[in-house]
Amino acid sequence: MSVILAPQRPLQQFFRSGPMPCPYLPGRVERKLFTRLVGAYATEVNSDLSRAGFRRSHDIVYRPVCPNCQACTPVRVPVDRFQPSRSQRRVTALNRDLRMTERPAYATTEQFRLFSQYQNSRHGESDMARMTMGDFVAMVDEGRADTGLLEARDADKRLVGCMLVDRLNDGYSAVYSFYDATQDRRSLGTHMILGLIERARQTGLPYVYLGYYIANSRKMAYKARFHPLEALGATGWCPLPGTSP
Repeated sequence: MSVILAPQRPLQQFFRSGPMPCPYLPGRVERKLFTRLVGAYATEVNSDLSRAGFRRSHDIVYRPVCPNCQACTPVRVPVDRFQPSRSQRRVTALNRDLRMTERPAYATTEQFRLFSQYQNSRHGESDMARMTMGDFVAMVDEGRADTGLLEARDADKRLVGCMLVDRLNDGYSAVYSFYDATQDRRSLGTHMILGLIERARQTGLPYVYLGYYIANSRKMAYKARFHPLEALGATGWCPLPGTSP
């Protein structure tokens, strides 16, 4: 009697980067543990590593392993227990004219125009502000693992917000978002995250992964506004202090 064995998931190779200046905390050095996201098991690997505190960029999944620093804390929103704050409820009301839909992860010139406007307005000195259409296509296309684009459009069907998202086994991962930075009153960055939380709720997925929270970084501190928020530590995923409802 012959036995047909199930295909074995190949071993995942990990690498460590060299030291680089930290982009979030001045005067500090960052190093990353990373692997490539390729092959038939990419979605499964992405889900497993996201639960372990990794983050995806293109076809690289990484986690900081910085010397003498643990400021980067992986965080996620437990969807069933999420309670929007008063200000977040106002954001939802302000944007009730917008329609959010998920589409396949294929880059368009319309998205790139919005992306470029956002980068030039908010991150003009960064490398991302110098990205070409080809670079943008690569950001969307490389490393796709059950990936989609969540778009927000106004009543005139004009694109005002976009978020690259990965669907994981236990939730969504917000990979990168950009939006019309001239409409500050709308708080579109917050609205996109609220929309992803609601989408997870509707599809029965328990978590939305927001990447890294850095208390002393203005760029990352906004994540603590989503209550409750879970953080990954030495004993697993636990409530982030100060973010319980």
